[in-house]
Amino acid sequence: MADDEHDYKVGPGRPPLHARFKKGQSGNPGGRSKKQLSTLLADALNEPAFVTIDGERRKITKREAVVLQLVDKSTSADLRATKMLFDMMKEAEHKAGVAAPPPEPRRLSAEDKEVVQLFVERLRRQILAEMAENGETAGSIGESPDDA
Repeated sequence: MADDEHDYKVGPGRPPLHARFKKGQSGNPGGRSKKQLSTLLADALNEPAFVTIDGERRKITKREAVVLQLVDKSTSADLRATKMLFDMMKEAEHKAGVAAPPPEPRRLSAEDKEVVQLFVERLRRQILAEMAENGETAGSIGESPDDA
């Protein structure tokens, strides 16, 4: 092998023998970074940042700083920021699997019930008047055909 070392010509594509990879050894022992883009992004967003809020210096995460800036811009009538904020809220609700439940209908007060009853009576009178003009028989309005 000693003779081979002296006859070996170093050049392009032919590294010196001492610089070659040893058998069974990788060229990159540390290996490629195993972190995904989402992991890198999460790590970067969780880093601390110092911000001044209401004249007070506070330490918050970069994630919180981004959300605060987005909310501030959307409150100052920035339509683009508002759309981004709503999209983020929808996505967060969707991921959490929690959608805001539909609001329960408000119970009618006695005054509201009276107004509705007067409206229904006026509507019945109007329908009866129109039917009389057209020469149709009235029957009983508001009752099902089974009741007649």
